[in-house]
Amino acid sequence: MSIEVSIDQLFVDVGRWGFGYLVTVSVDHRSHLLALRPTVTGEGDDRRLRFDAGGGRACRNAVDRPSVSMVFPPAEHSDGYSLVVDGQATVEDRYVDVRPTWAVLHRPAP
Repeated sequence: MSIEVSIDQLFVDVGRWGFGYLVTVSVDHRSHLLALRPTVTGEGDDRRLRFDAGGGRACRNAVDRPSVSMVFPPAEHSDGYSLVVDGQATVEDRYVDVRPTWAVLHRPAP
């Protein structure tokens, strides 16, 4: 069973997850994963998850295909659940800023 997470709660809890994988898609439709620790930027409805992606492939992919996902593997506090987040990305220099649109705690593996 998966559990939906509100976007407001996501911003409260994301720091507890440590690192996550930012998933972008390349021009040849291959997934590109980059393990990063996000920070929360902005206020209110302008909050974003910011990833220091180094200005490389993840940034290029997000400019061309701004629909991205993030996967945070199970953490000590999560009872085996992974956190999965979808969002829309913008790129500024070396940073990928993601405005989350949906988040869910995905059930543990059987």
